Amino acid sequence: MLVTDCSDIANQCTMSKTTYRRADRVADQIRMEVADILMRKIKDPRVRSVTVTGVELTADLRIAHVFVTTMETEQAERDLFAGLSKASGFVRAELGRRLTLRYLPEVIFKKDVSGLRGDRVLQLLDGLHGDTERDGAPAQQDGPDHTASQS
Repeated sequence: MLVTDCSDIANQCTMSKTTYRRADRVADQIRMEVADILMRKIKDPRVRSVTVTGVELTADLRIAHVFVTTMETEQAERDLFAGLSKASGFVRAELGRRLTLRYLPEVIFKKDVSGLRGDRVLQLLDGLHGDTERDGAPAQQDGPDHTASQS
């Protein structure tokens, strides 16, 4: 087959590549760096046992919303976010040393509630599953089907 129009090949090549926004790539790098900074550099006793779950970065790379989760009690969690708020300037300065960006994003820490929402959905699904068992519907077995095959 003779190709006379190279633009078709170029379009196919560019369409097959997965495209990632630059903000997504930078956000992933920020997530790793902030997790390392919080684990190794922060000396504030309020900032402990925290997990960085994600970073949302604006398209212009000016604001980074860092989502964190913790297993602390409600009061300890409030203290944790107060400590994180105080440490945001230090975290931003440390990011400036580690990343090469024209504009260093402002770091805003937020509580990640996606895990709590996921737990709630699982509880609701378990409740529905329990209701169908009580209504007389046969319970589904977990695991492979153990029916005998006829040979």
